[in-house]
Order: sequence, then structure tokens, then C-alpha cells
Amino acid sequence: LIHPLVEQLDDAGTLQDCDDCREAFSTVMLANLTLFKTIVAGDSWGKIAVPVIRAYPASGIIFIGASLTIVYGVLNLVVAVVVDTFAEERTKNETLVAMELDEDQGDDLLWLQRIFDKIDEDKSGDVTLQELVSGAKSTPEFRSRLRVMDIDEAE
Repeated sequence: LIHPLVEQLDDAGTLQDCDDCREAFSTVMLANLTLFKTIVAGDSWGKIAVPVIRAYPASGIIFIGASLTIVYGVLNLVVAVVVDTFAEERTKNETLVAMELDEDQGDDLLWLQRIFDKIDEDKSGDVTLQELVSGAKSTPEFRSRLRVMDIDEAE
């Protein structure tokens, strides 16, 4: 598609400063190399792409389309790496949170054992409903824990 246009521009003398331009799109390999140089490396935009697009504006679809494909492809790759990195960090963070919760659970069990020992009036090792209600009224730290758990006197 582009090779005949480049030949016409070369015949008209538009591409005088470019020795390789006439053959730049003559084969698939040379077309790929030229597109790579033009789009990825940024080389030859002024020598080939701009004169071709000025003379044949519809050819801009090929050059600009290829450029956008490369830009968004690289951007997609960068985003994928960033998302993957954050996903790994999140997994590490979830493991850390689980470990902290396990530690907190042990502390909570010790705290509850101490409270239940305190409200067990007959020291039988069992807390009756009466002892629990009485302890909720008389033990401030137990009452505040119940309040945090949204358990009031009626419940």
C-alpha cells in the first residue's frame, strides 16, 4: 500500500534527502524494519512518514494506527506489571493481617479468661447466666467490651 506512494514521491523529488526511502516499503522485511525505525525508535518520521502523510493523508491511518498500537501495547504492559506488583503486595499484606489476627485472638482469649475468672463468683469454673449478667453490670472492662460488640443489657 505504501510502497507505490513512496515511489511516486521519490519520482517527484520530494524524498531527495533520503537514500533508502525508495526501497523502504518494497518488501515485507524492509517495511517492518522501516515501521520499527519510524514508530519504535522514532527515526525517519521526517524523512518518510511525514512526507507520505502530507501527500497522501489516508496513509496516516497506517502510520498513526501502528504508532497507537505500539504505544497502547507498551502502556498495557506497564500497567500489567504495576497491577501484578500490587497484587503480590496485597497477598503479603493479607498474610500479615492474618498473622496479626491470630495473635490478637490469643490475647482476646486470655483477656476473656481473666474476665470470666473475675465474674465467676463461686469459683466453680463455670459462669452461670446470673454471674454473667452481674459481671456485665459490675465489671467496667467487660461492660465496655460488650458495648463494642453492640450487646446491651436487654440482650
